[in-house]
Amino acid sequence: MDVDYGKCWDTSKKSWKSTLILAYQSLGVVYGDLSISPLYVYKSTFAEDIHHSETNEEIFGVLSFVFWTLTLVPLFKYVFIVLRADDNGEGGTFALYSLICRHAKVSLLPNRQVADEALSTYKLEHPPETKNSSRMKLLLEKHKSLHTALLILVLLGTCMVIGDGLLTPAISVFSAVSGLELSMSRDHHQYAVIPITCFILVCLFALQHYGTHRVGFCFAPIVMTWLLCISALGLYNIIHWNPQVYKALSPYYMVKFLKKTRKGGWMSLGGILLCITGSEAMFADLGHFSYAAIQIAFTFLVYPALILAYMGQAAFLSRHHHTIHKIGFYVSVPDCVRWPVLVIAILASVVGSQAIISGTFSIINQSQSLGCFPRVKVVHTNAKIHGQIYIPEINWILMILCVAVTIGFRDTKHMGNASGLAVMAVMLVTTCLTSLVIILCWNKPPILALGFLLLFGSIELLYFSASVIKFLEGAWLPILLALFLVTVMFVWHYATVKKYEYDLHNKVSLEWLLALGPSLGITRVPGIGLVFTDLTSGIPANFSRFVTNLPAYHRILVFVCVKSVPVPFVPPAERYLVGRVGPAAHRSYRCIVRYGYRDVHQDVDSFESELVSRLADFIRYDWYKAHGIIDTCNEDDGSRSGASSAECRLTVIGTLDLSGAPAFELEENVQPASVSVGFPTVESVTDVIEMQPVVRRVRFAIDNESEVDSWGEMDAQLQEELEDLYAAQQAGTAFVLGHSHVKAKQGSSMLKRLAINYGYNFLRRNCRGADVSLKVPPASLLEVGMVYIV
Repeated sequence: MDVDYGKCWDTSKKSWKSTLILAYQSLGVVYGDLSISPLYVYKSTFAEDIHHSETNEEIFGVLSFVFWTLTLVPLFKYVFIVLRADDNGEGGTFALYSLICRHAKVSLLPNRQVADEALSTYKLEHPPETKNSSRMKLLLEKHKSLHTALLILVLLGTCMVIGDGLLTPAISVFSAVSGLELSMSRDHHQYAVIPITCFILVCLFALQHYGTHRVGFCFAPIVMTWLLCISALGLYNIIHWNPQVYKALSPYYMVKFLKKTRKGGWMSLGGILLCITGSEAMFADLGHFSYAAIQIAFTFLVYPALILAYMGQAAFLSRHHHTIHKIGFYVSVPDCVRWPVLVIAILASVVGSQAIISGTFSIINQSQSLGCFPRVKVVHTNAKIHGQIYIPEINWILMILCVAVTIGFRDTKHMGNASGLAVMAVMLVTTCLTSLVIILCWNKPPILALGFLLLFGSIELLYFSASVIKFLEGAWLPILLALFLVTVMFVWHYATVKKYEYDLHNKVSLEWLLALGPSLGITRVPGIGLVFTDLTSGIPANFSRFVTNLPAYHRILVFVCVKSVPVPFVPPAERYLVGRVGPAAHRSYRCIVRYGYRDVHQDVDSFESELVSRLADFIRYDWYKAHGIIDTCNEDDGSRSGASSAECRLTVIGTLDLSGAPAFELEENVQPASVSVGFPTVESVTDVIEMQPVVRRVRFAIDNESEVDSWGEMDAQLQEELEDLYAAQQAGTAFVLGHSHVKAKQGSSMLKRLAINYGYNFLRRNCRGADVSLKVPPASLLEVGMVYIV
């Protein structure tokens, strides 16, 4: 399954009608979590730290904090600044990291190639660099410790998003269901809310494998109805109870609030910050919509509705100082509409939970594609709509943890403390990464980046400190979860890089491969052998071990490298890099298949057929070049960085039809969808910094009509090679994969031995194998045992 890359929506048709439709559809996907925050903000804020008094200074101070927090963080920070830091229309933590890695050599991903920079989605703009941005770039590139620190920062943000995916469904559904306390006695209430919440959560996670597209059509109407409902309730409460509540929007009430409440007011900020939960979704889900659509939906509907909702609750509470029940959302709802509002609230909480669960699946898939998460099974629930995925293992783990949190905490206070810390940690990571983007990618003066960092970073640190102080009251959960996940992800990434370095230093020479033959008792058997490796050049050690134990290999041999590049999508026409390994008579090839961090990997059947098709196109192209039909310019064979001269350059094989004689001429600036060649392979991780891309332009020229007739006759060698390829395809395909066991070498530190010998090998044994992630049929699988000493 190879779905269309890029945004789900055609951004070329930017009419007002399509933009408004997108803005409406974004309500159900982007704003579900943010819109349900009025259910629990006031309840969490007034849980213990502060108390509502007859002077109304507390409630007005909280309202002022809520108003300015919503204005500064979601509106100013995200809508006007962060949303512009998109990566080919994609948003989120990995999008920021991808942008930074493309503008500064700070990526720790192995098997990088200069050819990757020629991708159309790489989109590396080169405005005039300022002296300060160059200094920052050199500083980051010089110190390897900063590369690791940047990766850990990104992983920390990722882990907190996963933590939010665990906590948001629990607090959202629990807060919605807690409205039942106004309709039943306390004894019945405490035995009803928890079971009902757990039942709804179990149903929510049990339905995930169907995909959101089956029920997604009703998400936007539910959130729209909810926003209109809380807006109407807010207006009613303002007009009916306290029309002067708008005065509390003044910052003066924040100062007055802190002066009176002091430490208690500071600690209550841990509840106030819940008003911006879900703001990160605006950026993370940017790829599914447009910048204008998300901006319009928030500015003209979501933001006013939330402000009215919070003002209405404050107006009601300002006239009710001794309510029978605790402060909460439902006490301000009139009795005549309480049950309809309860139903809408539960539906809206389910929609908000669904959005964060889908986001958790998405970010884990991105982490896995970049080698930062153990392999898990990814199921694409919709073949037409990009990004709708389901991960069974993660889904059931999240369900168990959600139910455990609901039963263990049993109140909004502890859930809010845990959720608030996770939210603020993600926002702090986004602020830090955006500051780097401002300098490195936008080439703005560092003073602007510093101002951005100080303004929003200080606000977020203030809220973060109020959450951390409640470590024993629930905030320990996201911290513990993040430490565990960061350790798992970093160990997996570290071991993956070490395995690649071992393969790089133990690869076999091309001369060894060419020397294999009948004289050594080696036979060629019918069929295609796909040898999977992380190397982009050279012969992997697992193939030499395979031939040593089984002295035979296939008539058509293809060394396949499936790699990720730091872009969200790779166009299908630019996905395959193909080249020869040895002379044409040896029938050995190299194919590098490139995917972005949000790409959908192909099914094995379509991958196999497309691979054969690209090999056939490459064979035709190579034959045209050998016969002088293709005229190449600017060749530079001296920049191969030590690559064997017998291993040809890799060629981008796209959608260009090479089945017949070319009857046209290509201009010098070859488009990405056509054949482009001349990118040297990278021999080591550091070579990419030293090498420059070798640009080769392809030109087809026709001299006279007699030559057209001669090109119509297929060359015998070309015909024979194509027949061998198709005959091998009919004989069957075998997938040769390494089955690895990794050990720390002698003399390694205790920490490294624990991480490699126990941590990584435990994860490797208990997660999906490479054959599952590559979707290899068991009948066609050949595994080669390998021991890595790293």
